[in-house]
Amino acid sequence: MGIRECAKNSKAFERLLYHYNNREEAARLFRQKGGKVVGQLGADVPDELVMAAGMFPVRIYADRDSKLIEADKYLEFSFDPVIRAQFEKLVDGTYYNEIDFLAISNSTDVIIRTYLYLKEIQRQEPQKPVPPLDFIDWLFTRKLIYQTRNEFTIDLFRKKLEEWSGKKIADSDIEAAAAICNESRAALREISALRKADKPRINGSEALVIIGSAMFMDRAEHARLTRQVASEAKDWPEIDAARIFITGSAQESTELYEMIEKHGAVVVGEDHDWGDRYYERDYNSSYTPTRAIVDRYMLRSFSSKKAFVSQRVKALDEAVNAAGADAVMFYVNIYEESASWDYPSQKKSLEGRGIPTKAYVKMAFPITRNEWLEDSLKKFIDSLKG
Repeated sequence: MGIRECAKNSKAFERLLYHYNNREEAARLFRQKGGKVVGQLGADVPDELVMAAGMFPVRIYADRDSKLIEADKYLEFSFDPVIRAQFEKLVDGTYYNEIDFLAISNSTDVIIRTYLYLKEIQRQEPQKPVPPLDFIDWLFTRKLIYQTRNEFTIDLFRKKLEEWSGKKIADSDIEAAAAICNESRAALREISALRKADKPRINGSEALVIIGSAMFMDRAEHARLTRQVASEAKDWPEIDAARIFITGSAQESTELYEMIEKHGAVVVGEDHDWGDRYYERDYNSSYTPTRAIVDRYMLRSFSSKKAFVSQRVKALDEAVNAAGADAVMFYVNIYEESASWDYPSQKKSLEGRGIPTKAYVKMAFPITRNEWLEDSLKKFIDSLKG
């Protein structure tokens, strides 16, 4: 199945797909016009603040075929392969030529370690082409005292962005940027409704493109195009297939989804940061800007890297129910052990309710290195069709 002809024939979807496949294009044009670009490592860098500073936010991503010369030099092999590939581009000069600054959020423990390595490289080897960087030290415990600390942290990041941009960030700037981000998220929820309907009109591969393109393009344009796709997709063919929910490692490309959908299933949801979790929770304009930022980024659904097992079990159960999934697939890259810690309890809860699960752990990157995977997926999907 993958991306269907009905999607390819949509001018709006075609434009989103272009930005998804050409991830440097919009940022490059922005820089050519004199703008500054902020790369984001981690899923919790506030887009609203970067945009309010008049800068362009882009997500750091891994190149699947890059030679890991710098990563092999500096990192232990216990770093997961996606982070290693991202690190390579941050140290070998690739991103030095594409972004002006780097904002890192402590979304995972391995990203914290990556930040420390980058800082040490800057200290010991200042000639290395590592972009100027800042670290957002969120506290993830959901208690008032920690949220107050997070507001202090976000005020520090706001000051750093003012320093980088040479521009004072007014509250009205943040409100305006937040309104654009909220529009984009609202449009993505329209896509989600069509994807999770009793008879889906949008499949997982298409949804991943629509969501992921937001990370690399003008957000107002993304909102407009996504709403247009949502309107057109109401007339796209219905999808009658086994419904699968994916959890575990973030999927920066559509490869896994296309492989699943090739064999007669449809991915109706996921809880990783390149999927449904990306557009969860809006900026609440009834709060002060700092509190609204903290509320939006810290009160989304629990990430597998920053939550107790009981919280993850409950969150996954709720997400699977909302998606109407027939089965759940756990897909975890090698050396990303934290994403698999919740698996035994989650499996027990899901299968106790009659929802079959399938686990793929210690997976190589890129996905094509797992030569046996497609046959295994086909057998699992065939078992669901009955």
